[in-house]
Amino acid sequence: MIHFVGAGSGAPDLITVRGQKYLQEADVIIYAGSLVNPELLEQKKEGCQVYNSAYMTLEEVIDVMKTAEADGKMTVRLHTGDPCIYGAIREQMDILDELHIAYDTCPGVSAFCGAASALNLEYTLPDVSQSVIITRMAGRTPVPDKESIRSFAAHQATMVVFLSTGLLEELSKELIAGGYNADTPAAIVYKATWKDEQKFICTVGTLAQTAKENNITKTALMIIGDVVTHSEYERSELYNPAFTTEFREASV
Repeated sequence: MIHFVGAGSGAPDLITVRGQKYLQEADVIIYAGSLVNPELLEQKKEGCQVYNSAYMTLEEVIDVMKTAEADGKMTVRLHTGDPCIYGAIREQMDILDELHIAYDTCPGVSAFCGAASALNLEYTLPDVSQSVIITRMAGRTPVPDKESIRSFAAHQATMVVFLSTGLLEELSKELIAGGYNADTPAAIVYKATWKDEQKFICTVGTLAQTAKENNITKTALMIIGDVVTHSEYERSELYNPAFTTEFREASV
């Protein structure tokens, strides 16, 4: 059995209880060493084989899984955050389907959730933004034309940008070209929930400058939108005494 497990956003105690159990039981662990906190490997049992996929190709990862399955061993494929976001899991699963090897997925705390916790931020403030766009800049690997930063910026929703720390000048230009003002609030969160986490509030126009001044070159995500500075918003109707819900009648 292959368990795709979300390692969480960084802090080792933010892995799920289920994910921790799988780690402790695994005979083989293949972890994304470029991003997963190595402290999580302290959960492994004696004799567990560990592979760092940062140095491996897809084919090499699959070969390890195949060998483990043939030997009757349980494998944990440990991905950063939640595996469903930029985890490249589908290509692994398709091959496992072809090989008739069983697998499942254990979700994890994504970095975009960890970044919000670092800032005590709510992405969906009433009357400010009720949508979150998770995306990235096109770089060495492309992004579909229909999903350009510029086109998303036209919505003025909250935007979380992964994998783009080295492209912040271009990101600012695209955001502004798409409709954001240069003074729209923004944030850079470096290694959310790790011990060396850093967070910076800035604007769309000062993203690159802020990163340069603080030597942030990778492993960060950017949050764009008025929710960053908790701008004026409407009170939630859910807890409004004048609002009737399924569980209580309005009292005002």
